[in-house]
Amino acid sequence: MLCSISCPHAIEAKHVPDLLFHTTLTVVDYQGDVSGSTRYMVVLGTNSNLKDAKSFCLCSLQRLGFDQDEFSEYKVRPTEDSVIENWEHGERVIIFAKAPSEQVFLVGIFTTPNTESLPANQAETLILPDGATFLHYVLKTTVDYNADRTGSKQWTEILGSFVHRADAWTAAHKTLNKTDFAEYNERGDQELVGQWPYDDDVAVHAVTETGLNLFISIKVPPIHDIRGRMATRKLSKWGGTEK
Repeated sequence: MLCSISCPHAIEAKHVPDLLFHTTLTVVDYQGDVSGSTRYMVVLGTNSNLKDAKSFCLCSLQRLGFDQDEFSEYKVRPTEDSVIENWEHGERVIIFAKAPSEQVFLVGIFTTPNTESLPANQAETLILPDGATFLHYVLKTTVDYNADRTGSKQWTEILGSFVHRADAWTAAHKTLNKTDFAEYNERGDQELVGQWPYDDDVAVHAVTETGLNLFISIKVPPIHDIRGRMATRKLSKWGGTEK
């Protein structure tokens, strides 16, 4: 199971944490696109405290079926302050792994407020209501084509997490003010199926006057999402991303 989440009746709730800590995996496919613009991020799970999130983060690739010795390069962010200064893979990144096929795996931690006041039990495991077993995450990806026409200058952040899918879609539609953008397109959960020019999990696409492209998407852990599984699954002989 890729998420530190429990059923409501498992153990009595202990407290409601102010923050949630989300472990993410970003796969950058340099084999298919040397610019690094082809990438996909999924949220693997959520913890109620940073210590457990770091522990989960360190074993996340193994949980997905990868072995450390299969990577041509595998680095874990050091804990010593004097060494952290030399860490070149980003403040949020805990693990940097590179496959022989030039695919890069970045495992990191994002922090968001616990806006739905989800409780944690005595084992610090989140307790979800209504029989839910996973969360829905609202992500914002910004692509700066002015900085690099290939789209390699891009970054993604987690805006929030929700128990119910409908609430995540509602939040996604409220993220941006359409009057602030030169171009703005959005769709509902079941709208424009097969006609939407962007990924199926994208709810909003907007373009600023300066050319920044923003994508607001709703994602679930890959164990609950076929597209996420395909994007992160173990590849045969590192032969490339499966379609």
